[in-house]
Amino acid sequence: MAHDHAHGHSGHGHAHDHGHDHAHGHDHGNDEKNESRIGIAALLTGGFMGVELAGGILAGSLALIADAGHMLSDFGSLALAWIGFRMARRPPDSRRTFGFRRFPVLAAFVNGLTLFAIVVWITAEAIGRLANPEPIQPILMLWVAAAGLAVNIVAFAVLHGADRENLNVRGALLHVAGDLLGSIAAIVAAIVIMYTNWLQIDPILSVLVALIILRSAWSLTFQSAHILLEGAPHHVDLDKVTHDLEHLDGVVDIHHAHLWSLDGRRSMMTMHARIRDDVTGPEVVARIKARLHESHGIDHATIEIEGKECPDADCA
Repeated sequence: MAHDHAHGHSGHGHAHDHGHDHAHGHDHGNDEKNESRIGIAALLTGGFMGVELAGGILAGSLALIADAGHMLSDFGSLALAWIGFRMARRPPDSRRTFGFRRFPVLAAFVNGLTLFAIVVWITAEAIGRLANPEPIQPILMLWVAAAGLAVNIVAFAVLHGADRENLNVRGALLHVAGDLLGSIAAIVAAIVIMYTNWLQIDPILSVLVALIILRSAWSLTFQSAHILLEGAPHHVDLDKVTHDLEHLDGVVDIHHAHLWSLDGRRSMMTMHARIRDDVTGPEVVARIKARLHESHGIDHATIEIEGKECPDADCA
């Protein structure tokens, strides 16, 4: 649905077109599914976190303690993501005209930062243990790690059924995938220690898991920061879009164009469109809106129609 408002401007009018996301109902259904699945994963992760931490302390295993620390971060991040989905359903108001649709992106950014902090802690602790290995009870370590692996597999399966295009869901999956790797590393370390008594394998595998987590943390933080900084969506080329629109009948040129995403899924655009004298603003707005939707997947645009010159000083 579009709302066009004309205001006297440069003899042609100032037309605003707001095309609302036609997939809103579909997204709302996806968000409810995502919310419930992330809530289940949070309960599973939080419920086992204390068990793994206690087991790591009793067994003397850094790999288990590191995985428990990761699960603590997961629980907090998943809880924040769950809150994010609930917040995103709140309607816009006069102070937050886009509502809370970006809150899940903010939650994803925080998730990424917590992963960085965990990597630093695991690495520092592992360096100390490589120099001074501490005694480990491998049998207890193996049982706790195996139970943690089972819990993480269930949590991963629950999240795998959610909408993986959603940045917040992807962040939650990265967290749980890191936990899966941590549990596997702890199992391997326990078996090696049982048969060889090589204690250094515990901190070595902890660092390996930390490096895997680091890669995930960088990807998640970079993508969410790009959205928060109003960066253009990676799948849309602004130059190609404006060049395409300038070939529409009645359009002289497109300038002052800005392209961004509200939540990683909805692309939004504003622009100034200079048009010929023999066409009207509303008909050009309709053409631009149709082309943006059909060719570029942009369903929300604000278009300022101009005559011979741009009224804004910075347009030059």
